[in-house]
Amino acid sequence: MIPSILTTEIRTEQDVVLARQRARQIAALLGFDGLDQTRLATALSEIARNAVQYAGGGRLTFELTRDPAMLLVRVSDHGPGIARLQDVLDGRYRSSTGMGLGLLGARRLSDHFEIDTGRERGTAVELGKTLPPGTLVSSDVVARLSRELALVAPADPLSEVRAQNQELLNALQEGRERQQEVERLNQELAETNRGVLALYAELDEKAADLARASELKSRFLSNISHELRTPVNAILNISGLLIDHVDGPLNSEQERQVRFVRSAALTLAEMVNDLLDLARIEAGRSVVRPTAFTVADLFAGLRGMFRAITPTERVTLLFEEPADLPALATDEGKLSQILRNLISNALKFTEQGEVRVTAASEPNGRITFVVADTGIGIAPEDQERIFEEFSQLESALQRRATGAGLGLPLSRKLAELLGGQLTLSSAPGEGSTFTVSIPARYIEPRVSDPGLRALEAVQHA
Repeated sequence: MIPSILTTEIRTEQDVVLARQRARQIAALLGFDGLDQTRLATALSEIARNAVQYAGGGRLTFELTRDPAMLLVRVSDHGPGIARLQDVLDGRYRSSTGMGLGLLGARRLSDHFEIDTGRERGTAVELGKTLPPGTLVSSDVVARLSRELALVAPADPLSEVRAQNQELLNALQEGRERQQEVERLNQELAETNRGVLALYAELDEKAADLARASELKSRFLSNISHELRTPVNAILNISGLLIDHVDGPLNSEQERQVRFVRSAALTLAEMVNDLLDLARIEAGRSVVRPTAFTVADLFAGLRGMFRAITPTERVTLLFEEPADLPALATDEGKLSQILRNLISNALKFTEQGEVRVTAASEPNGRITFVVADTGIGIAPEDQERIFEEFSQLESALQRRATGAGLGLPLSRKLAELLGGQLTLSSAPGEGSTFTVSIPARYIEPRVSDPGLRALEAVQHA
């Protein structure tokens, strides 16, 4: 057990002055800096003065503790105790004499503060300051401190007043320095604020420019798509009449050329439709029309649609029969469009093997559709790029395949419009797997805030 460094009685104001001196001396011998010495001496003098004023005196003890490594100062008395202690410590009560300020101040200046009080047992207050790093705690250290204290004669009260004045001056100087530092930081903060405001203003301007550009793009796509539809439909109708020999027979070369024209017109019509769909989605004008249908009916329609256009006998298109799937209540046309785009892409970029279409239910009320192929695959660094509009990858198959690079971006946006998502897993030479996950029952997004509704109305206008 480590003995105490010093124990002394405090009965008069002079004893309080002596206690303050001893606290500073012991703290200095233990290596505390000047500020911590002053904090400890000030906190102790407040507690010691309370003991003298309210309890007629008490006992003061200085100790060292190992865990935690701390200089502990204990002031105990046999007075009447402190009434409403918790109110005092919480700052809710102060007596007419000002009692309570000293306790609160001492607690703020200490690293450790404990108080035990009662009418029958008096009051005991413990103050602690954490020892400087590397300070040893042992009986030998305590013995050395006691010897050195015995060699230091207590200063007279006037000297202590001078020391207190010096401490006050030092504190004032430190306060001025901190005030200057605060002013400097405030100045830096004000400059930073101005920079942030300027940045926000610039961002708002950029956002407005982007919104205008997006609106102009959507209007352009919508207008140009509508303008293209008329001549494209005319080409399709006329080529159809020629192929059906309405105006007379064609020779084999003429029919072959007309079929090329019709094929190109069909590709152009598909691109125009995709452009219109993208423009509607980006403008917020694409409407989801939920209907009730089954996955089996959806697959049957897709199977019939692709039966006549599977590119070669080396590629097999398989639809796994869905089992135990709930009926869907979402936009069948948009979901069919997503799967058509995915299946068409898979057939384009699969030279041999199969394209397999499956569906499964998830526990969270969602349905997952998977289109997996054994085609050329997609490198990891290109897997996000293929979802960008008009983006196409360089490959021998890509050069032979038709398309404008709108199918996948449109499919992803349609999936998001239905409340779902479209993801890809692929590797070069190992094929690709596209997964569409949507809610089995479409839930229309709700905007609860009237201001947000107004904002959406402006954006969609």
